[in-house]
Amino acid sequence: MNDNVIKDVINKTDKMVLPAGYHYEMGGELESREESFGGFTSIIVITIFLFIAVLILEFKTFKSTLIVLSVIPLGIVGVVIALLLTNNSLSFVAMIGLIALAGIEVKNTILLVDFTNQLRQKGKSIEEAIREAGEVRFLPIILTSLTAIGGLTPIALSSNPLIAPLAVVIIGGLISSTLLSRIVTPVVYKLIPPKI
Repeated sequence: MNDNVIKDVINKTDKMVLPAGYHYEMGGELESREESFGGFTSIIVITIFLFIAVLILEFKTFKSTLIVLSVIPLGIVGVVIALLLTNNSLSFVAMIGLIALAGIEVKNTILLVDFTNQLRQKGKSIEEAIREAGEVRFLPIILTSLTAIGGLTPIALSSNPLIAPLAVVIIGGLISSTLLSRIVTPVVYKLIPPKI
C-alpha cells in the first residue's frame, strides 16, 4: 500500500471521535514494518561497528577508514532519488538493500584507497598516486557496478513488492556512488592523506 494512502487514512481516523474505551491500531504492512524495525536499530549499529573494525584491521589507520566510509552518504543520494522515482517507500526490505549497498560501496572504495596507498609506498607523491590509482582502478570499479546493476535490473522491474525495493535501492545507490565517488574519494584522500 502506498505510504500516502496510509497517511490519509491515519489523518482521517485521528479526526474521528470514538466512544469511551475504544481505540484503533493500524495493521497490515504498517504493523509488520513497525515490528520489523523494532530490533533493526541494534543490527545497524552492529553492522557499522563491524564495518569500521574490518576497515581498521585492513588499513591499520583511522584516516584510510574514514576515506573509505566517506563514500556511503554518496549512495544515499541515489537511494532517495530511486525510491521517489519508483514510488517505493523505505520498507524493511529496502533497508536490507541499503546495508548491502553500503558493503558494495565500501568494497569498491577499498580497491581505490588500497591501490593509492601501495603507489605511495613505492615512492610516488600523493597527487601522482591518486591520479594513477583513479586511472587504473576506474574500469574495474565501473564494470563491477554495471554488472551488479545489470543483474538487479530484472528484479527492480518486477512487480513483486517484496524484493523490488531492495533492487531499486541498490541500483540507485550504485549509480550515484559510482559517479560521485570518482570525484569525492580522491578529494577526501588529498585532504586527509593517511600515513604510509
